[in-house]
Amino acid sequence: MTIDRLLNPASVAIIGASDNPNKIGGRPIRFMRMFGFQGEIYPINPARTEVQGLKAYKSVSDLPQTPDAAIIAVAGAAVKEAVAACAELGVGAAVIMASGFGETGAAGKALEQEMRAIAHKAGMRLIGPNSLGVANFGNGAVLSFATMFLEAAPADGPVACISQSGAMSVVPYGLLRERGIGVRHVHSTGNDVDVTVSELAISVVQDPDIRLVLLYLESLSDPANLAEAARLAHARGVRLIAVKSGRSDDGRRAAASHTGAIATSDRLVDTFFEKIGIWRATGTADLVDCAELYLKAAPPRGRNLAIVSNSGATCVLSADAAEREGFQLARLGDATVANLREILPEFAATVNPIDITAALLSNSGLFGQVLPALGADDAVDALIVGIPVSGEGYDYPRFARDARDFVDRFAIPLVAAIPQPKVRAAFTELGIPCFPTDEQAVTALGRFTRHHEQIAAAASREAFVPKALPDRASRVLDESRSLAILEEYGIACMRRRLCSDLDQALAFLRSNGGPVVLKACSAEIPHKSDHGLVRTHLSTEEDVARAYDDITARVKAGGWEISGILIGEMVRGERELVIGGHIDPHFGPVVMVGDGGELVEAMPDNILLLPPFTREEVAAQLAKLRLAPMFEEIRGRIRIDRESVVEAVMAAGAIMQDRRIRSLDMNPLIADAEGLVAVDALVEECVAS
Repeated sequence: MTIDRLLNPASVAIIGASDNPNKIGGRPIRFMRMFGFQGEIYPINPARTEVQGLKAYKSVSDLPQTPDAAIIAVAGAAVKEAVAACAELGVGAAVIMASGFGETGAAGKALEQEMRAIAHKAGMRLIGPNSLGVANFGNGAVLSFATMFLEAAPADGPVACISQSGAMSVVPYGLLRERGIGVRHVHSTGNDVDVTVSELAISVVQDPDIRLVLLYLESLSDPANLAEAARLAHARGVRLIAVKSGRSDDGRRAAASHTGAIATSDRLVDTFFEKIGIWRATGTADLVDCAELYLKAAPPRGRNLAIVSNSGATCVLSADAAEREGFQLARLGDATVANLREILPEFAATVNPIDITAALLSNSGLFGQVLPALGADDAVDALIVGIPVSGEGYDYPRFARDARDFVDRFAIPLVAAIPQPKVRAAFTELGIPCFPTDEQAVTALGRFTRHHEQIAAAASREAFVPKALPDRASRVLDESRSLAILEEYGIACMRRRLCSDLDQALAFLRSNGGPVVLKACSAEIPHKSDHGLVRTHLSTEEDVARAYDDITARVKAGGWEISGILIGEMVRGERELVIGGHIDPHFGPVVMVGDGGELVEAMPDNILLLPPFTREEVAAQLAKLRLAPMFEEIRGRIRIDRESVVEAVMAAGAIMQDRRIRSLDMNPLIADAEGLVAVDALVEECVAS
């Protein structure tokens, strides 16, 4: 309820209120009066009796009632004093606009935590510090000092922008307003000391008029709230698009200095967003480029695309772009082709892509006839309309109306590619998503389709709830005990024996045959090969005896304690894979699978998964690996059995959800058409406190 008091306040106090409407303490007063706020506004300024024509008060304790929200527009030590005064009065939430806190270092972070504790003790929530403010244009509660609202006139609409960065809350707003798209919510959380972007998203996606939410994140310390926001959003048909900055090392350092953000593994963010159905945009332009599609197009129902244009070149280029985006050209039914032959001139192409040629100049009704014919064909899932040649002499307003009629009649997304601004404007005015080039149009449709596929996949499985786990003491197990744990969960491991003397090793060789491998088995030596403590391809008793003596001597020289010498079969296969896992402090268990062996770090080819996951989810992720073609037979080569890999990943997920296990490394797993076998493993288990 306190966040609702912030976004829908009946009264607002401004601590540090200024009579100058362009000062930080003056802008919110100006904006609330300018943009129709109907609640009470209480300027607080001990040096004035009136601020911008409103009665001013010396302190919050002098107010005639407890305000729902407060703006703290003072600096330095006065900020903490203002937080304490608001908390004591029972204010619901406060926006701290001052900077110089967590982003400056440890002392600033400590002060933030003090203010947060004061607020929480009284049930008050904080936005900021270092916040540009929050704005709800649905009710005029603009608790912000953003200059952008003076440059780009606000208009209420179905979009929300929520950001840690002040700039990245208003830049998307400005770009959307340039395109005539209304924006209701524009919120900046600054340092996220209390209320986070994710928490605000939970509130905003429940606004019945919101359909698209754009997020900018520099840290992601509360993924559980973002997962809940996504769940609520999908239930209402609201779409979430996010930029998570800090992909590069330099970007992460810049984020830390900007908002005091905590870096999170970038690849893990990708995995998390995909799992919960949030599209991860690459930057500001990518954040807003598809807004019209999300707001105005029908949801995609498949990947069979029809292309219509009055240019053969556009048809070809659109077809090329469609293939890159993973679309197939729809195979039109016989009835549709026959219908098109009746509509179009003999020289026009009636096979998808459909080139209606320059005949459009003399017959402006062609689009209005062709589009419904395609819409009636069940094979068509989406439509690209390319009009590179138009303008004077063409009845392009009619083309736009025909496109609008199609959209109103058929539940099929339609995207137009139109380079001429005045022609494009005729379409956009009627709510048709338009792009200057065919490639941009197809790329946007591809992204729109992939996002909806992500959402559908997220809805088809158990909702993912990230579970932050406390840090616990742990210990590394030796290889013998690690392999035994894998076998408990059904993972096939090499035949082996832990030997305390040479006779036992020789007995294993005689019983199982060669070749075999010998390794020192010690929890103290996780990377045995780095110390010359592994011997492979041993076939005779002399080979085993010599290797056993050499390894024993090296262990003694190194001063390591060992559990014994591990002897095992040499397993041959088509490929070495790796499966690993660890506990992330914010997301909980994480599983990795990919190409293995000695070059696993130098030439990485792997994917991440967040348990719990399904077999179908694992198989879909495996298809993204560069080695994925090896799951099918290639030119007579032995393939890798995909199902065995899926089963091993499922087992790793179960292991990592066992709270006894902190990390897991199976490298390599030897894989071929018959299955896969773990030949080395390292498990780190938690120690009971």
